[in-house]
Amino acid sequence: MQNLVDRAARAFWLASPGRGEIRDVVLPETGEGDVLVRTLYSGVSRGTETLVFGGRVPASQYAVMRAPFQEGGFPSPVKYGYLNVGVVEEGPDALLGRTVFCLYPHQTRYVVPAGAVTPVPEAVPAERAVLAGTVETAVNALWDAAPLAGDRIAVVGGGMVGCSVAALLARFPGVRVQLVDTDPARAAVAEALGAGFASPADARGECDLVVHASATEQGLARSLELLRAEGTVVELSWYGDRMVSLPLGEAFHSRRLTVRSSQVGTVSPARAHRTYADRLALALDLLADPALDALITGECGFEELPEVLPGLASGAIPALCHRVRYPA
Repeated sequence: MQNLVDRAARAFWLASPGRGEIRDVVLPETGEGDVLVRTLYSGVSRGTETLVFGGRVPASQYAVMRAPFQEGGFPSPVKYGYLNVGVVEEGPDALLGRTVFCLYPHQTRYVVPAGAVTPVPEAVPAERAVLAGTVETAVNALWDAAPLAGDRIAVVGGGMVGCSVAALLARFPGVRVQLVDTDPARAAVAEALGAGFASPADARGECDLVVHASATEQGLARSLELLRAEGTVVELSWYGDRMVSLPLGEAFHSRRLTVRSSQVGTVSPARAHRTYADRLALALDLLADPALDALITGECGFEELPEVLPGLASGAIPALCHRVRYPA
């Protein structure tokens, strides 16, 4: 039996839309088949988590948007997050002392079933492993998109997800991939990932495939303009409670264009024989590439989160993945 001090932890909660706080937590005892994890790093998934932070999850999506270990409910108070890397302090011998990834919120220590954690490969530093959830989203998107060797592809929206997609596409043989964003600072990120870069006005057209991840209706409209006849836009953006206009007039029908959704909550039908665990393990293996460090553009201490998240939500703190470090 552990004493109360050993079971103490600290967790970040959204107390009300736009206001976060750190709360004390008493952990449950580890049962048979459980692990106790001490967090090393977590990541703020800026797109989704800032929508949650602003209380902008539509009521119709409350159930769909629940994170695996979320506590509380939308719009608040809620403990939300899903990019967590830590070390196993209690649990089965095979996991004891291992660095693991878990879809857990921002919390210093936590107890979950052993099956909820995935060992991080030795070739992947813990600092980079916080990207696993986002790279997993990119893997699922490419399973949906099914790019082919030699394709001409644009990724519209240079956020965390869009950059992850561009990074994976840059590995395909013969593919011309261009990251398209309004922020010229994304050009350096694209170069580090092995992709080209362009502003929306200068992007190259006649694309076989466009992956849209800007979460703006202007970005979606531009994505359609960049397609060749019979091309496809794969829509990765999530707009929360916003209505989006889509230009389905002009040449949309005559050019036989396609808009297709992709969402990480379900394994792509194109790979229905694969499991969620398979997909996450693949994402972690792909993170052995140090080029993906370009996706981590900021860092703060855990106790700073209540002050940092408003800046991330407003854009005052520019970031792709904002990494959170935890005390030893």
